[in-house]
Order: sequence, then structure tokens, then C-alpha cells
Amino acid sequence: MLLGSVVRNLRLHWPGAHITFLTEAAYAGVVPLNPGINAALTFPRRALEWPRFVAALRRTRFTHVLDFDNTEKTALVTRLTGASVRATFNRELIVHRYPRLYTHAAKVTNAFYDSHHITETYLALPAAIGVPIMSREVRLVPRATDDSTAQRLVPAGGKKVLVHPGSRSAHRVWPAERFAAVCDRLQDELGVQVFLTAGPAEQPLIEAIRGAAKTHVVTVPSAAQVAAFAALSARFDAFLCHDSGPMHIAAAVGTPVVALFGSQNATIWRPVGERHSVLQTALPCACFPAGALPSPCVRGDSYRSFCVRQIPESEVYAAIARALAAGR
Repeated sequence: MLLGSVVRNLRLHWPGAHITFLTEAAYAGVVPLNPGINAALTFPRRALEWPRFVAALRRTRFTHVLDFDNTEKTALVTRLTGASVRATFNRELIVHRYPRLYTHAAKVTNAFYDSHHITETYLALPAAIGVPIMSREVRLVPRATDDSTAQRLVPAGGKKVLVHPGSRSAHRVWPAERFAAVCDRLQDELGVQVFLTAGPAEQPLIEAIRGAAKTHVVTVPSAAQVAAFAALSARFDAFLCHDSGPMHIAAAVGTPVVALFGSQNATIWRPVGERHSVLQTALPCACFPAGALPSPCVRGDSYRSFCVRQIPESEVYAAIARALAAGR
């Protein structure tokens, strides 16, 4: 989804181009939501599927290939397409794999990477092949079928907030009792209906929030597919979450996001857009004195840091209230 601005600029530069996305199967669901993409391919899952896959690549006669990963697999696939223009990144401090298989390289310094949003790094690749950067829009458009399902789950009318409390790192989870307290204040003081959603592995967290809440919060079934979650999140007036994939999906469909960050670089990974709020503890992290970090917290490792727990309930409530007041 964060490659949306790349697609937008390719389409503006070449209005009649046929743009194909190659991705792992787990991420293929986001492709139909981008109106600039014509087709999608997924990597073969079994060795026997590769000959047919490569034959299909050659038949398509791609003229330009942008490789955003530069792994052994993607470098090989890039060369096998036979495209005359083949580009990838040459990132400082990261090994530039198989440079002879490419015709162009976008040089990105570590200073640039650390001080710009990830979408700016991505845009360096089309720029390296001469595509002018005229837009920074990142937009997903939910499908009508998914919209219909979302409407049945979340009826229209009244202010609504969706809370996704999960994270791929257990260290980066704001405490359940604080989520519950914010849910209570939103419903008691602002008359907002709060909904909870999360993946199957995060259901204990959902139950912990519901158990701690004094008001009634509604649980909506987990949207396992990206397309379904995009349609679901689009029906809300605000979205509360951690730094996560759902954060980027909600932002891309236009829902104001309040994102809770720990020690990860918010400059790189914040939600795209001007109407979102990022709440983060002061960095460098000073949660604990040197030598007194509770195991397995690791200073400097954003996946093993409890920094997000430093964010107070009052700041989270205030940020959501501002988002609701501003409107979509």
C-alpha cells in the first residue's frame, strides 16, 4: 500500500502503460484496491511452478522493472523478464546484490533514509529511471462487495471510533486497561460508539479490554483480508492503533488515524497524510535507568522495547477528540 505514490507517478508519466505488481501471496489483496494497477502476479510457491511463471514473464514483454527488494529471488526475476530497463536500490550500509543484473540503481544514503518517510525512499526508484515525481498521494479504494459487507457490520449514523490494539511485537502493545479507559471516556463524554477489532492471535487482548471497560464496546469480526479491512476502516470517523499495517490501510482509505509509537522511527513509518496524529514517548528512550532494564527489554531495539507504555491516557483521548472534531 505504501507503494501507492509510486504507482500514481508511473500512471501520470505513462497514462497508457500496463502496470503489473509482483508480490508475495500474503500481500496480493491490496493490489485490487489501487486504481492505478492493471494486474497482479504472485511468486510461485512450489519449485514445479517456476518454469510456467518465468514463461509468463517472458511472454508479457515487460519494458521496465522496478525491484524494491533487491533480494536473490527478486534480482533473478528482474533479469529473467528481459526488460530493457531494470532498476533497484543501492542503499548505504546495505549490500547491493547482483548489480550487473540491473541497468539503473537509486542511491539512497542512510541519512536520507532515516530522515524521510519510507514513501520518499520508494519514490527514488522511479526517479532513477527518469520518471518525474508529481504526486505523493497514497490511496486505496475499497471494492463495492467489501463495502456491502462492512455496512452490515457497521451501520451508518453517529460518531464511531475503531480500535485495533494489536501489534506484531508483544513489547509494543499499550496496556489493555488504558485502551479500556480511553474507550470509556469517548463513550461517556463524547457519545462516541467504540468498536474493537484484531486478528485471531490477539483475541485475548480484545477480551482484556472488554473486561476492563465499564461501558459497552462492540467487537467486530476480524477482517482477515486486506480488502475487507480497508472497507471496514473506511466507515469510521477515527482509528486508534499501534504502528502497524492496519494503520497504513486506514490512512490510505482516508480515515483519521491516532497511532501509538514506541521507539521506532516515526519519521519513516508514520501514517501518510496531514490529518493523522502520532503519539510517541520522548526519544532517546529513558523509560528505565541504565542497567535496570527488565528482561527482555533491549535498549535500541524497537521490537523489544516497552517505550509505548510511557504514553498517557489523556494524550490518546485528546488526540482522538481532535480527530473527531475535525471530521473526515
